[in-house]
Amino acid sequence: MDYRERHVVVTGGTGALGQAVVSALIEGGAFCHVPFIHAPEAQRFALREHARVRLLAGAELSDEAAVERLYAGVPSLWASIHLAGGFAMSPVAQTTKAALMQQVDMNFVTAFLCCAAAVRAMRGAGTGGRIVNVATRPALEWRLGSGMAAYTASKAAVAALTAALAEEVVKEDILVNAVAPSTMDTPANRKAMPKADHAAWAKVEDVAATILFLASPENRVTRGAVVPVYGRS
Repeated sequence: MDYRERHVVVTGGTGALGQAVVSALIEGGAFCHVPFIHAPEAQRFALREHARVRLLAGAELSDEAAVERLYAGVPSLWASIHLAGGFAMSPVAQTTKAALMQQVDMNFVTAFLCCAAAVRAMRGAGTGGRIVNVATRPALEWRLGSGMAAYTASKAAVAALTAALAEEVVKEDILVNAVAPSTMDTPANRKAMPKADHAAWAKVEDVAATILFLASPENRVTRGAVVPVYGRS
């Protein structure tokens, strides 16, 4: 994908999928703006000193003012890719309101606020743009959310947001899509599920490739899609 001279925000860019996305964007010539909260995230980030990577400290993505400041500092925003989020297993009867709201804030509110700020920034640039969110397989196949209903509902909200916003901004040449991964092959997931069939899991590089197409100028027609990226699982 040709991203030369294009500015892209990647939330959650210091994670396993995020590093694959940022690496591929850099190969395509992009300038990447990567917010983070905790210093160890930045220290572990292999691309932290790359000339076309800008790490942004203290960006609380569930805070409206912080999100607005983040996007105000990005020149001529082309794409906004929202990988930030959180996961928690918890049966409904054992899930407190605080735990529910934490999942909503981490997954839905962050995506909503970043989408809103990205649309305003893209309108200011006047050149259109691309937005990519991250849902999850249970957001499309609700019964798979058994035992993690708060997480599933928050990600289903991301999927609904994606489709609704895509219709809202298409006439401004802003195309909005999402991917819906199943379990991805990351060190953390291998540690949590050592006996699983890791070969069947989606590889982060392959999920990143789908995201890069959706966020690219080469994507001229796809909008409102929540694309399954399941691997063989």
